[in-house]
Amino acid sequence: MKTELILALDVEDRETALQTLKPLQGDLPWVKIGLQLFTRYGPSLVEEIADQGFQVFLDLKLHDIPNTVAKAVAALSHLPIGMLTLHTSGGFEMMQVAAKEAGERAPNLRLLGVTVLTSMDTSGLLEVGVEDKPEAQVLRLARLAREAGLPGLVSSPLELPLLRQEIGQEMLLVTPGIRPSSAALDEQKRVATPSLAARDGASYIVVGRPILRADDPVAAVRSIQAELSQ
Repeated sequence: MKTELILALDVEDRETALQTLKPLQGDLPWVKIGLQLFTRYGPSLVEEIADQGFQVFLDLKLHDIPNTVAKAVAALSHLPIGMLTLHTSGGFEMMQVAAKEAGERAPNLRLLGVTVLTSMDTSGLLEVGVEDKPEAQVLRLARLAREAGLPGLVSSPLELPLLRQEIGQEMLLVTPGIRPSSAALDEQKRVATPSLAARDGASYIVVGRPILRADDPVAAVRSIQAELSQ
């Protein structure tokens, strides 16, 4: 299984985003656009980045009543995006109608269910009333997402072996919380290196600050890709 790299484009503004991406054309296939940039610039930035040759992963983590999420998927389906996130904690019906909407309007769009955020640990789950450990909650939500027809999941690298064992090889697994061994953890609590995530079955890894803050982002991208290829 080949593991691909996605850059988390968590920057302040359009100019910084485009300046960051320009030297990475040809070296980086995927870019993740999150709430910060999408809220500020909307669909036009998505289209501009796609026009530069990047595949776009739109990370909005949709979570609302089923009808609202389905309409949001329909509204986004015209954009040049390859992946879109929603929260699995929205429940089976929400995920099912979203998957149906995506299948009818944009068959190449892959919806990814977010299980437990990588910033959450056992104590964080307890604060919101979940008494299980993160691994158990991830597995519960992953099974629900599979039953609802989602083609992929987002989860911590620490749950990759468990997910591959329990849900098989068919579902895409997109893994944030990736840090090269020399990088700071920042607020992430459940992390792994690129090579470990690839070994454990990640379809894609998401890396942000270790690339964005590097003295040479191109070299950082190539180094991570070299590690993945090994």
